[in-house]
Amino acid sequence: MTQAHESDSAPTRTASQAGWHVSRYNISAPIPNTRNVAIANLYKGTCASYTPIELYLLSVLDEIDEHHPIIERFARRGIIANFDERAALNVMGRAMCARTQTVGLTICPTMGCNFDCPYCFEEHGRGSMSEQVRQDVVALAERMAKASGAKQLHVTWFGGEPLLAPAVIESLSEQLIELANTYDMSYDAGIITNGYLLTPQIAGMLERCKVTRAQVTIDGLEDTHNATRHLAGGGATFDRIVQNLRQPNLPFRVDVRHNVHEGNKDEIEALRAFVKQLAQESGNQISYYPAPVSDSEVANERGKQVGLLCGGDMSEIGIAQEARRFSVGRGHYCGANSIWSVGIDDAGNLQKCWEAVDKPDISFGTAHDWDPADPFGTASNVDNLTQYLNLACPIADDECRECVWLPTCAGGCPHRRLYDQRACVAFKDNPQAYVLALYARIGENRKAKERKEVEERAQHDQ
Repeated sequence: MTQAHESDSAPTRTASQAGWHVSRYNISAPIPNTRNVAIANLYKGTCASYTPIELYLLSVLDEIDEHHPIIERFARRGIIANFDERAALNVMGRAMCARTQTVGLTICPTMGCNFDCPYCFEEHGRGSMSEQVRQDVVALAERMAKASGAKQLHVTWFGGEPLLAPAVIESLSEQLIELANTYDMSYDAGIITNGYLLTPQIAGMLERCKVTRAQVTIDGLEDTHNATRHLAGGGATFDRIVQNLRQPNLPFRVDVRHNVHEGNKDEIEALRAFVKQLAQESGNQISYYPAPVSDSEVANERGKQVGLLCGGDMSEIGIAQEARRFSVGRGHYCGANSIWSVGIDDAGNLQKCWEAVDKPDISFGTAHDWDPADPFGTASNVDNLTQYLNLACPIADDECRECVWLPTCAGGCPHRRLYDQRACVAFKDNPQAYVLALYARIGENRKAKERKEVEERAQHDQ
């Protein structure tokens, strides 16, 4: 009698019995002119095309063998899981409050601004950061470096218009770069500027200050832009901004942000083409992205609020913006949820949100006094700190907890949730359009990568 192999009699299980289930964070859309379907998994950050056979296998997960080769592919892309993804998101949210890889400082050298944009959320003051406050900022950065053990110091220059105070940027950068070297941290910086003062001399200074990227807003073509992004005393700004971006050998990447509202939404494609041409002609790294204008209390008080987008327009712009930022892996939470990320105004007040840097009444402490080694004992207003930190997942909102978009929005903007209302993703009710936008973008990235590989092989063969 032939002895049976142990494997012959071993019980088999279905994938479902082995603990596999279809992810709760899948969204899908039929790919036009094909029989395939694009599925995006928002938890893992993947998007791919699936054939009818693969879709059938996904639908009978409770019947196929746990060792079927399709299981590995589905699992790698996250469209099936053998764990509770929502529970994992909750852990990520808690961990975000104490994450120590990076110390992030958003520094406002001045709250003053040379523009008067009707949709701006800030009240602009005057003056610039004093020498004493600068020393407080450096001391705070050192305390954060010591307490965190972080490996990176990241600085964002903000305002107001930060380039109204270039001396503050230069002197603080020198000290912060030296501090990063002392604590064996990498250092990088970015700047959010209106671009009006971005002259060759200023660009050179920013290069010395290790600024590697800038965000500059252009609101449309010349006349449209000048209607909203004009000088505080009146006057056009478009030509000068473009001239500054056209300068040769700009030493950092520039993201041109288009604040889209009812008055300029029809110029999206025209401005996109203009920015592309500007990049080609100048040889600089310049890219375009649209962002819908949000309502704000300050803008309403000024009585000059631009027409806000709503409905399909908001969805379309939101899809374009989020598809651009989609990336593999989750845990992309707002810095307001991390104790190691702070905003600092020109007076040294500390905030948890960029949109609050002009509001000292909701500050949680000062650069002079606050110590992350004792975050609550040294805070002047503990509640202004904890209210932001406690808005990381898990969200105390049943609708959010059940929502398929939770990995993407992580509960939405903490500041809006606290001081206005929950801000859902603009395309919440248009998932198919979002999936197709992701699929198209990932395809573009794949083709670009393939072209680059072909070019590199050709160069190697030569």
